[in-house]
Amino acid sequence: MDSLKNAIGMGNDNTQNQQPTTGEQKGSGGFLGGIGDKLNTAAGGGKESEKNEDLLDKGVDAVQQYGLGQGPQDNESAVEQAKDEQISDYIRDQYHSQAGKDFPIADKNTKLG
Repeated sequence: MDSLKNAIGMGNDNTQNQQPTTGEQKGSGGFLGGIGDKLNTAAGGGKESEKNEDLLDKGVDAVQQYGLGQGPQDNESAVEQAKDEQISDYIRDQYHSQAGKDFPIADKNTKLG
């Protein structure tokens, strides 16, 4: 009976397969993680700069998150946001070359770096 309980995870010896809880996650950053977050924010990344994206940039994020399965896009690094900005600029340029007019969603000036 004990082997059955252990097999389904109800036995006393199931500590080997436990996932760390939110407070116990390995590599949470500590001191150096805080510095990295501040550098990322100073370079133009992080949650605060996500608020400054225009709708096309948010659309690019949605395609990456839901269409390509790249995970949450709500706290991207400055490099990732710069890449998204390049993608949206490419879409705007292609739209302008095909339609002969500007893209209907205005581009917000983003501060990267």
